Amino acid sequence: MAVVERTVAATPDRVWAVLADGWSYSDWVVGTAHIRDVDAGWPTPGAEIHHKAGPWPVSVHDSTSVIASDEPRLLHLRPRMWPLGEAEVVITLTELDRGHTTVRLAEDFRAGPLRWARTKVNDLVMHRRNRESLRRLADLAERRAENL
Repeated sequence: MAVVERTVAATPDRVWAVLADGWSYSDWVVGTAHIRDVDAGWPTPGAEIHHKAGPWPVSVHDSTSVIASDEPRLLHLRPRMWPLGEAEVVITLTELDRGHTTVRLAEDFRAGPLRWARTKVNDLVMHRRNRESLRRLADLAERRAENL
């Protein structure tokens, strides 16, 4: 399981605003190339983002669905990238003082070939990927905070 944390200079509401904007998903999730559609109920349980992931020409069309959400504290997702597999991602937001938030992202493969390819190298790649995703999420939330 890849678990990363980052302190963001924005309130949980501002971070949640980025998470709740399904069209921004490809702006902060490393590996997601294009958003094709976002269900109107995003990020309520069952809602989906339909995306293209991976580099061209081997990119795949699939989706990410919401398993659970508790605004502005928790977003539990199931990203799919078949035929490679699917994962579970839990994002938690913890409010700190002075308008800062700790964002924790935990990801684990749950099904498909990637689940069986767990190695130290894969863990290192996932950690780096998720650290970069949190850096991008922080940039978006902090810019949103400055512009409001």
